[in-house]
Amino acid sequence: MSESVRKAVPAAMRLSWLVLFALMIGEFVTDLPGPGWATTFLPALVVLALMVATMALQARAAAPRGEPGPPVEVEPPVTGRWTALNSPADKVPSHGTHVYGQTYAIDIVADPETGEGEPPARPAFRWLWPLFRRNRAFPAFGAPLLAVADATVVRASDGQRDHLSRTSLAGFLYLMLIEGNVRSIAGAHRVVGNHVVLDLGDGTYAVYAHLRRGSLRVKAGDTVRAGQQIARCGNSGNSSEPHLHVHLMDSPDLDDARGVPFTWRGVGVPANGETFTVEERVAEARPGDAGGVGEQAAPARPGDVGGAG
Repeated sequence: MSESVRKAVPAAMRLSWLVLFALMIGEFVTDLPGPGWATTFLPALVVLALMVATMALQARAAAPRGEPGPPVEVEPPVTGRWTALNSPADKVPSHGTHVYGQTYAIDIVADPETGEGEPPARPAFRWLWPLFRRNRAFPAFGAPLLAVADATVVRASDGQRDHLSRTSLAGFLYLMLIEGNVRSIAGAHRVVGNHVVLDLGDGTYAVYAHLRRGSLRVKAGDTVRAGQQIARCGNSGNSSEPHLHVHLMDSPDLDDARGVPFTWRGVGVPANGETFTVEERVAEARPGDAGGVGEQAAPARPGDVGGAG
């Protein structure tokens, strides 16, 4: 599939959604001539068929071509104790789709140890109540995120809000059935939320998604060193709770990217539910690096950078 067609597919899908919404609104607020099946139902079926076709084309365009190459070894993007979710160690594509280059994506949540007999620091999913939680209830919120390699910042955006968690049945259904679809229509930047894209060289890029609003320490064009803090973990975009979504891809454009397998130095690829610990480390300074070079990654503190959702 040509590059121009691959880029046109997401736009066609968003247009299909908009047309469908327009048809639904038109049926309720206007008196279109003719029977409803001809003025709304039939056109809606055509639009839905187009939507399904464009979604299939988008997934096909993002699917890897041939056998994947060897995993790219990079540093872990965090320090401390974390647990992996939606890992490519268990299934590929890890998130059920190749779209946005996330074939080998992984989600991780901070999971610090607690004393014997104490409840876990990370709130559990609740079926009924509470419907949501504030972000500061989650230990991942505000945790420092580190560059996985020496790299150049291609894109850096952190203006979107950190919303409340979706960690109840009602909240999760809202995320999956309503919010997620609306974000897909708005585009990839609304799905990943606040994010950073790093150019690692050799045609490989790393994307960090769901960052905390106002937490960026870098901007496009900056060079960073492996282990340097670039942002903080947040809950922006299509996210159920504060966590880091990270993956490698072959293009800086999420709509045009294919996934690249990875492995974290000293950790590997943790499986779903597997807990891993990374010791704090210091990034080496070099002339021309972005601010904060050579500083040890500081632990998250309540009240750091920006407001909670």
